[in-house]
Amino acid sequence: MKQDRNKFKLLQKNKKAYFNYEVIEDLECGISLAGTEVKSIRDGRFSFSDSYVTIDKQGLTLVGLTIQPYTHGNINNHEPNRNRRLLAHKGEIKRLKRKVDEKGFTLVPTSIYLKGNLVKVQISLCRGKQLHDKRAVVKERDLNRDTRRELKQLQY
Repeated sequence: MKQDRNKFKLLQKNKKAYFNYEVIEDLECGISLAGTEVKSIRDGRFSFSDSYVTIDKQGLTLVGLTIQPYTHGNINNHEPNRNRRLLAHKGEIKRLKRKVDEKGFTLVPTSIYLKGNLVKVQISLCRGKQLHDKRAVVKERDLNRDTRRELKQLQY
């Protein structure tokens, strides 16, 4: 039974966050969901490209996560664009709040995955990239692609 809890299945990764932000630190959080939301997430019917995390009195809140209504649901289906509470330890929340307030970091969800039967969200403490940093990343990616192409042609 313990082996099943350690297995995880990546459902979606936020590639846009890795392009727009420099990731400093990662944290795994649980997410508070309704029943039909879990079923929709398991089907992969969600989007979180423009979402972010806020810290308030109640804890961490995920804003901007869109979960499409479950196809086989009834009139009690969930609301697609509501704010969802993230579950983390109080000490971790305080530490993240200090960093966000002092140094100008932001919290961004970078991946959603299943760990056993539970839906988990990986949030990252990020610093925004400047335009010239983004251009350097694109340039490096193009150079790597060109070298791989040339190496592939040399092998044949």
